[in-house]
Amino acid sequence: MSRRAIVIGSGFGGICVAMRLQSLGFQTLIVEALDDPGGRARVLRQDGFVFDMGPTVITVPHFIEELFALEKEDHGLDREDFPPAVRTGGHSQAYANTKRYCDIVPVLPFYRIWFFDGTWFDYNGELESTLQQIKELAPEDVQGYLAFQEDARAIFQRGFLELGYTFFDSVASMLSILPELIQLDAVRTLFSFASKYFKSDKMRQVFSFETLLVGGSPTRVPAIYAMIHFVEKSWGIHYVKGGTGALVQAFLKKFGELGGEIQYGKKVKEILVHGGGPGFRLPGQEVKAHGLLLENGETILADLIVSNADIANSYLKLVPAKAKLWNSDLRIKNLEQSMSLVVIYFGFRAEGLKLNLQHHNVILSKRYEDLLSDLFEYKFLPDDFSQYLHLPTLTDPSLAPPGCHACYTLIPVPNQASGIDWERVGPVFVDKILTFLEEEGYIPELKERLMTKSFVTPKYFENDLNSYLGNAFGVEPILQQSAFFRPHNRSEDVTGLYFVGAGTQPGAGTPSVMMSAKMTARAVAKDFGVITAATSLGKASRF
Repeated sequence: MSRRAIVIGSGFGGICVAMRLQSLGFQTLIVEALDDPGGRARVLRQDGFVFDMGPTVITVPHFIEELFALEKEDHGLDREDFPPAVRTGGHSQAYANTKRYCDIVPVLPFYRIWFFDGTWFDYNGELESTLQQIKELAPEDVQGYLAFQEDARAIFQRGFLELGYTFFDSVASMLSILPELIQLDAVRTLFSFASKYFKSDKMRQVFSFETLLVGGSPTRVPAIYAMIHFVEKSWGIHYVKGGTGALVQAFLKKFGELGGEIQYGKKVKEILVHGGGPGFRLPGQEVKAHGLLLENGETILADLIVSNADIANSYLKLVPAKAKLWNSDLRIKNLEQSMSLVVIYFGFRAEGLKLNLQHHNVILSKRYEDLLSDLFEYKFLPDDFSQYLHLPTLTDPSLAPPGCHACYTLIPVPNQASGIDWERVGPVFVDKILTFLEEEGYIPELKERLMTKSFVTPKYFENDLNSYLGNAFGVEPILQQSAFFRPHNRSEDVTGLYFVGAGTQPGAGTPSVMMSAKMTARAVAKDFGVITAATSLGKASRF
């Protein structure tokens, strides 16, 4: 009889790890609390418009190709994580398996970055284009960029290509690489790192803002995140025709072909365990996961559990007290959570309207460092704001009725530790954002042309997505919550319990979450003897 695995949650991490477990020979079931899949990558359909509710930036298509290539007899965990051909020229790769399930196309420029004075920077990863734009906006920073690029390349080589799949499960595993990271200057903050090379505030912003898309403030995350620059340069930014939700559906189709199952409306009440104390855990006691208790009273038994639910709430709400030792409630509550978001989904008539926008737009406030401090440190909602404006119908008109655009704009806001009353503040804040987009000329006549509108606040992340304090990206990726100090993919407290997703190693963002799924699958495969320790400790994974 095959062994059974249950995955809690159908976000990117949950679906990807479920595909890998199924290919390893585990009969795998995904239980999803909501009525639709995707977690943060859910889809909103409204008045003929289709909106991706969460992730929209797709990088490293090789990771996607690898998942679509999985077979029951070929789990792929022993392959090199970055094949040489992909490592040196991802754009030219023929992703044959991916094409069977979905259509992924490159997006250029990667981002249009708007400054408060109306100027912009189109980043596309090409050296000559980048240098030309720097010459026009900040000629004093041309040489600085060349130096930044070389040092960011070194961080990318070590931090992503060589260490990206490393599972830091001991202090020693982290201390062994710390001197090298210090030598690469990768432990100071990213903004401080960028400031070494750039004199212009604009260039400092252009080459540090990207961590906001994975839940980290550039003034707080370590400079190892400079590798994002080369992740994008190496493989580009991509879009899945039909939206990110189409990729979720494609993954589920592949999962079904492998023999996996997903059930909706199955909210988990508790992870069932054998062992532990009478209400608390004593050192030396063995505790093993053996199933789930659902809110409807149903019990589902399994040989292992993987939680793709928010990791803080997984420990706080689902793991019984008698099972917890290392991951006590006090420790989990002391983890710094990422910021939250207000996301506004809207559709508008586009006839006769000339837009000076790209597929991905980042609109920066006049304030940068101080605004980040307000959001991340003081948990304060200031009068000004920055935002990410996503206009996918420039690439894929099928998401809106003819002659219309589907759009969303995402604004970083404090998480629920702020105590902000979003029932009261939310509608006013949303109107303020839409007024800004109209009056500043990004979308002229927007309110007159508006055909549909919806929005979510931190309450959505807290209640619907069950994220602790309404965080939007899991545990904040600051230095003291990275590598070994980030929640582990294998539970220290409960045998047979694993985790996957943005809150685990290596971190948030679609490529990192897919990496997390492979790291977790390797841990399961090693623990259950599916692959040998020698294989799981291979050159590429260092697992």
